[in-house]
Amino acid sequence: MIWNDDIMKERIERIFDCVEEELDGIILYNSTKPHIDLTFYYVTGLIEGEFEGSAVMLYPDNTGEILTSRLEEESAKKAGMPVTAIMKKDERESWLNKNLDDMGRIGVNSTELTYYAYKNIKKATDAEIIDISDAVIEARNIKDEEELKRLRKACDIASHVAEDIVGFIEPGIKEYELAAEISYRMKKLGATGDAFEIIASSGPNSAEPHYTAGEKELEKGDFVVLDFGALYKRYRSDITRTYVIGKATGKQKRIYNTVLNAQKAALDVIKSGAKGSDVHSKAAQLIDSTEFRGKFTHGLGHSIGLSVHDGSGLSPSLDITLEANMVYTVEPGIYIPEYGGVRIEDDIVVTEDGYELLTDADKELTEIN
Repeated sequence: MIWNDDIMKERIERIFDCVEEELDGIILYNSTKPHIDLTFYYVTGLIEGEFEGSAVMLYPDNTGEILTSRLEEESAKKAGMPVTAIMKKDERESWLNKNLDDMGRIGVNSTELTYYAYKNIKKATDAEIIDISDAVIEARNIKDEEELKRLRKACDIASHVAEDIVGFIEPGIKEYELAAEISYRMKKLGATGDAFEIIASSGPNSAEPHYTAGEKELEKGDFVVLDFGALYKRYRSDITRTYVIGKATGKQKRIYNTVLNAQKAALDVIKSGAKGSDVHSKAAQLIDSTEFRGKFTHGLGHSIGLSVHDGSGLSPSLDITLEANMVYTVEPGIYIPEYGGVRIEDDIVVTEDGYELLTDADKELTEIN
């Protein structure tokens, strides 16, 4: 299927509109994995293909053209842009010279550009090179309907697995077995992959927010934190649910309910016009008003889309004003070293007067006997 030309032009236009300087063009230049600029997929709409060493040239009239290898030629044609497919290094240099030589100001997404790729660009032109990475984040932060469609599907897959996986959790299962089962179930439901490396932590390991999955067996009395997401047509979901193996203690209930109430407090103030830092503060203030003061150790959430951390976040250190169609995680947590932790995470779309919940798996405390 050829990519929708109107959507492509709207996305290119959005990026140019977010740039303060006048530009003759923008080049998005990939290197080898993992150094692939996901904005390449944003403007081309391409789903298949790796596109290592490929580039897309964008112009102020909201058109673009792709440079890629013969290997990726058929995939690239699905973007509906002109495609130049090459086999040799000198052909790449020729394309860069042809497209960049007579330009005065060229935009690059420096946060995703390797030094090697930057040198290739510099070699091809005397133009002034302008960093437009902030503009790219701003443009991608507000999702269009096609993006929201893909995000809803990715979130739906993850939500189903979050509820189904409860039947697989039991004492004796290893953390890595649990992670593998989650991955398998997401793909059975249509995910094209994992959105990121799955976190399956239990017991004291659950006090590490970015622990992944080890050889520890789940035991009675453990918190079990599962943080995962589905990849669907390059868009990603991100959900976390926490369970207790056996009957929860009084302390475990207090931790869990504090996190759940903190998330509710944050969700209550989300709407277009709200400050991201204020949303974070609502959750942090609630947690800090309890015996677990100081145990919430990260920002409340992050934007999500083509990347699991898509450029902005709900944090006291970021000056973000929420707008309709921004998509964020909302994920307060409490972490107590050598004891365990709880995190509850959902994905939401900001609306004019509130939010749309994308991940709807049950999040009341679940005791697994």
